[in-house]
Amino acid sequence: MAAAETVALVLDDESPLPQSAGDVEELARRLRGHIGQLGAVVPPGAATVRGAQQLASAGVPDGYMPSRVHLVKLAEATQALVATVQARGVVPAKPRRGRRWWRPQLNVLRGSVFAVAFALLVLAASVPRA
Repeated sequence: MAAAETVALVLDDESPLPQSAGDVEELARRLRGHIGQLGAVVPPGAATVRGAQQLASAGVPDGYMPSRVHLVKLAEATQALVATVQARGVVPAKPRRGRRWWRPQLNVLRGSVFAVAFALLVLAASVPRA
């Protein structure tokens, strides 16, 4: 589960604290996303959902220690939501994507453009001049 991996990035003893403010913002954004997804699965009256959503709605405070403390609280709230979901036996639904179209690789596109340009060059050279 991706939420458990993100929580482990923050709470695991072997994982280092994020060094830059950008790293803290990225981890907080991920944890907020997990809280939003897990909050949709858990019944709305649960206290863990309310507390986690209130914590997720707050911005990351300025300063080194306050931002890291906020990040740990977000991770603990996410961990509590994961435990609630697992205890209830509810599996979060994966979002269904529409039909995925084939995306050609860049070299295929380059080759196609070259072939069309070459064909037009041959066609232009074969037209008789007046």
